[in-house]
Amino acid sequence: MKTRILWNTAALTLALLTGTAAAIAQVAMPAKPTVYNNPQLPNDPRVGLKGGVTDAGVAAQGMELVLNLPKPPGFAAGTTPQEKAPAPVPAAPAPLGPDGKPRQRALQLGSTNSDLAFKDHYVVVGNYNGFNIYDIADPTKTTLKTSVMCPGSQGDPTIYGNLLFISVESTSARVDCGTQGIPLPAGYVAPTPAPRPAGAPGGGRSPRAPEPPSQDRFRGVRIFDISDIANPKQLPGVQTCRGSHTNTLVTDPNDKDNVYIYVAGYAPIRSSEELPGCSAGGVDDPNTALYTIVVIQVPLAHPDTAKVIESPRIFSDPNTGAMNGLAVGNLHGEGAAAQPVSGCHDITAFPEIGLAAGACTRVGILLDIKNPAHPTRIAAISDPNFSFWHSALWNNDGSKLIFDDEWGGGSQPRCRATDPMTWGADSIFTRKDAELTLGSYYKMPAPQTELENCTAHNGNLVPIPGRDIEVKSWYQGGISIMDFTDATHPFEIAYFDRGPLDGEKFIDGGTWSSYWYNGYVYGAEIARGLDVYKLTPTKFVTANEIAAAEQIHLSLYNAQLASKTIYPRTFITAKAYVDQLVRSNALTQDKATALDAAMDKKNTRVLRTYAATFKKNSAKASPGDATRMTALAEILAQ
Repeated sequence: MKTRILWNTAALTLALLTGTAAAIAQVAMPAKPTVYNNPQLPNDPRVGLKGGVTDAGVAAQGMELVLNLPKPPGFAAGTTPQEKAPAPVPAAPAPLGPDGKPRQRALQLGSTNSDLAFKDHYVVVGNYNGFNIYDIADPTKTTLKTSVMCPGSQGDPTIYGNLLFISVESTSARVDCGTQGIPLPAGYVAPTPAPRPAGAPGGGRSPRAPEPPSQDRFRGVRIFDISDIANPKQLPGVQTCRGSHTNTLVTDPNDKDNVYIYVAGYAPIRSSEELPGCSAGGVDDPNTALYTIVVIQVPLAHPDTAKVIESPRIFSDPNTGAMNGLAVGNLHGEGAAAQPVSGCHDITAFPEIGLAAGACTRVGILLDIKNPAHPTRIAAISDPNFSFWHSALWNNDGSKLIFDDEWGGGSQPRCRATDPMTWGADSIFTRKDAELTLGSYYKMPAPQTELENCTAHNGNLVPIPGRDIEVKSWYQGGISIMDFTDATHPFEIAYFDRGPLDGEKFIDGGTWSSYWYNGYVYGAEIARGLDVYKLTPTKFVTANEIAAAEQIHLSLYNAQLASKTIYPRTFITAKAYVDQLVRSNALTQDKATALDAAMDKKNTRVLRTYAATFKKNSAKASPGDATRMTALAEILAQ
């Protein structure tokens, strides 16, 4: 059994774009770093779990499922959006599986749950049919508060104050939230869409046929006033040319009157007949909706006047000005010709450091967002081990960055024993200014079956002081919690996994998003509903570390809006550092026990003696332990 893999980095392309034509050319050239890739674990308890929707086999370590709430009527299997709703518009043909037969859609298990956003003691669960709001005041007794039927995939939510923003991309979404879709004119025959070029971004997604214009159609960002959480009120919203696959809330420390929404997506462009100003022209068309993202300004005093204020050319060549200045090919060694990058899948902003990280189909980019209305690209990277740059996650101080690869668009089995561990995985970078250095790859280690779609997907940080911990969804690969404190050697510390939705046939499903929020992990299961989890102590995470994380309480959380966590200088935090120093052999268990006892007794004299010792010893410790010792000494010396 392999215990460590040093990936042959001759196959790795890694290039930084710093604004020169020469650097741009490097995007498609191989580089030669050598980085760690965690090993696959063929004997893992997650291998061979029984299939089933409600009775699937389960394997867990360091996590326990507190409860699961199935999707409510209108969103769940066997229910219709509205009791008297007209028959739904026929769905597009299902994508074909490896056997050439159509895959079964998650629609058979109700409409797809998508992303999550949090406000106070509520969690908003996005869904292709709208959204549901749950009361999590007592997470062990989570209850459904509100259901809003308003179709328009994929329904990613973000929240600011009493405003809820929902991404709408579907061409069947209606301004009035109606469930009947946009009926086609009598006799209309849709043109055949052009085939997707070999190796083009999209991760297996099928191209969509253009639809005739309609003033009833809504594509863009819906805005709801949720000041009355039981009765959300839809405001006008903002329509965009490509709709909104995802949206990123961006705040400006110097502007308290507005917030900004970065709209990402790569869907077909609607006609100017439907939305004036839209153009699907090429690089010679200055008004084309390609090769850009959209910036929406939301005046907080009048959110009904929100509007598009900018379409920055963040992929342009800084020397020539050509808007298609980033082009990448040869993904996964397919030998495909370079294709220009025309949009992003997701963007994660970190206003406190003035940066945002964009996962933009074929590249990862860094944006300067000190002026959030006018983001500018300062770096770009590419990697032939990635086929679809999906999302980005900052660590707490912005010194590390994780990009992930949604190989196969999330609807394919990509965690099988035969699949490379660098494909469909996380890539972990360290950052110094605008320079990103690849440290390693991480992929959930348990081989999955042909019946389970699996790649890296959405996650966030578990706020354990002294460590960088990611909790992440892997669709039907479940949830994996990973330590990347050392960016060159990530390792799994906890997981939860169910068997496939069916033991004999493929059904698309799994966990879309999993986020830590105020002491619990919440998971949006595509088919099975909302999951609530707690961490449990193991050799990888102690009860003291979990307690330290549970101190952090937020009143608002959006996964694509990073912010620094300031840990309280408490003995709870201190005991987490003590456990970490024991784990790294920087402190003996006997001394740790004595120190914990001194904290329990609040023995100030003894604690100050320990503080002086840690302060002195930090000079000789490893960088990680030195940081812990310094922080611990400051708490003990209070």
